[in-house]
Amino acid sequence: MIRAGFLSPPDRAALVALMRNGSAAHRLTRRANAMLLLDDGLSCEEVAKVLYLDDDTVRGWAKLYGEGGVKGLTRFESGGSASHLSQAQEEALKAWIAATLPRSTRPVGAYIEQEFGVVYDSRAGLIALLHRLGLEYHKPEVIGRKLDAKKQQAFIAAYNDLLNSLGPDEAALFVDAVHPTHAARPVGCWAPAEDNLAIEQTSGRQRLNIHGAIDLETGKTAMIDVETVDAASTIRLLEAIEAMYPLLVIIHVFLDNARYHHAKIVQEWLAQPGRRVTLHFIPAYCHRVAGGGRPPPAPTERSVRISRTTLFGNCFTELQEPATSDRASTAVVAATESVLRVD
Repeated sequence: MIRAGFLSPPDRAALVALMRNGSAAHRLTRRANAMLLLDDGLSCEEVAKVLYLDDDTVRGWAKLYGEGGVKGLTRFESGGSASHLSQAQEEALKAWIAATLPRSTRPVGAYIEQEFGVVYDSRAGLIALLHRLGLEYHKPEVIGRKLDAKKQQAFIAAYNDLLNSLGPDEAALFVDAVHPTHAARPVGCWAPAEDNLAIEQTSGRQRLNIHGAIDLETGKTAMIDVETVDAASTIRLLEAIEAMYPLLVIIHVFLDNARYHHAKIVQEWLAQPGRRVTLHFIPAYCHRVAGGGRPPPAPTERSVRISRTTLFGNCFTELQEPATSDRASTAVVAATESVLRVD
């Protein structure tokens, strides 16, 4: 028999607040509701009848509260020779995971059984335990061996100083080359639940080579379609940028360290009298440096990702040959919505 009034005033206030929290998990509010009814003097059988539960379930929740207080009610681990791990065992588990970085829950469950004698019968119970301990499933990020954090931070500081001191007769652009592939891409969409959707697959894997620049302040872009991205296409693009800003005195162009950007003919073009372009080379992996105020990673790449979804998402596209052999005349893309409903 559980006596009435066993809840302390702070715990009762916390459970009432939990009951009134509309965003709390339903299974948690049911436990809080049961504890409040027991505190009001109802028996386990009466609480079970009111909440349409089994009275053993109510007794189990009361045991959880007795062992761990309000925090104990938030435990949803599954099965084993003990209802949950002790605090010392949890700390030992966290330390082991931090040291070994297991790739799945299987070795975690084996470690808990071997070290603590607790058996978890479900993967969901293990995942819930790991989340409660502040652990998450991560995929390591691949970074370059030549990543130089000091050089990157120095570049970011110089970039911010340049933007803050940019005059009315100056502009800053990002340049990159992208290679979108002609292929139908399935993307998510709303549809009736009973519909099975499909799109026709494109044949071939033709691609376009686009050398482009974007002004993040105004959204202006300069793009050329080329056979090969090289030093010659770089010069053509820089000429297009200068033509786009005929009244500016200095045009700051940020670009990566591709070899053709450093080519001798590009340097000779920049040295010609009247040229207004100044090149700034971005250190490798600069967008991976932590902290705010950094230049965005490859803005042209982001533009292409958006265009892929817009042009090729759920569309069957057909590339037609250009009217002339000049690559400046971009191939026409005939796109049709081709989401099919199949049985």
